[in-house]
Amino acid sequence: MTREELIEAVRSHLVEELDVDPSAVTEATNFRDDLDADSLDLYTLLQELEDTHGVRLADEDVAKIETVGQAVDLVLAKLGGEQGS
Repeated sequence: MTREELIEAVRSHLVEELDVDPSAVTEATNFRDDLDADSLDLYTLLQELEDTHGVRLADEDVAKIETVGQAVDLVLAKLGGEQGS
């Protein structure tokens, strides 16, 4: 999976779950500040990413995530660093 594919998966989830404009979701988008997402929203997203991509994300790593880009970086690192452009 490429970085762009993963960003699109996150974007799709956020658009569906939070009813936000797709153009509002970029790598720099802050879950709490820009999308008014709470910890449950973030947990749901990361749980979906774990289930979809077969990765396990450590709670201490998840607690540090603030932006879409950070979430994507964490999942890509767990997938073995497949950071396609």
